Amino acid sequence: MAIDDEWVPEELFSEFVARMPQVCVELIVETEEGILLAKRDIHPPVWFWPGSRLYKGERLREAAHRIGDEELGIDVDIVDQYGPYAHFWADSSVQGSPSRHTVNPVFHVEPANEAYEITLDEQHSAYRYLTEMESGLHEYVRLYIEDNDLL
Repeated sequence: MAIDDEWVPEELFSEFVARMPQVCVELIVETEEGILLAKRDIHPPVWFWPGSRLYKGERLREAAHRIGDEELGIDVDIVDQYGPYAHFWADSSVQGSPSRHTVNPVFHVEPANEAYEITLDEQHSAYRYLTEMESGLHEYVRLYIEDNDLL
């Protein structure tokens, strides 16, 4: 099956989000510096895992590689897969949808090359590395770290 990554009209996408869960693939990027979090410029504006919706016809592992490339500008090697998790968001950035429900397969990845350079896409304004559990982390960031003994 061919991958369908065509833009979905806002009104139609809003109806989908309002009525059904959305599959969003997320990356836990581990480097020698720690575990990468990216500051989201899109809703919700928090430090979170890089991630994106799954396109029709796209395999989960393909999505993990695409997200590494598109959101961080790096090739990634997959170390492990976790989940799926379910996220329940009280609000949504999608007009016409008061809340959002996502189903999240999660890939633990590493940069494929030692000499990598993070280049963020337009959805993110900054990145940082976690080396230990911190107070104030988003509940889903904390959940993945605790469930998978990452720090």
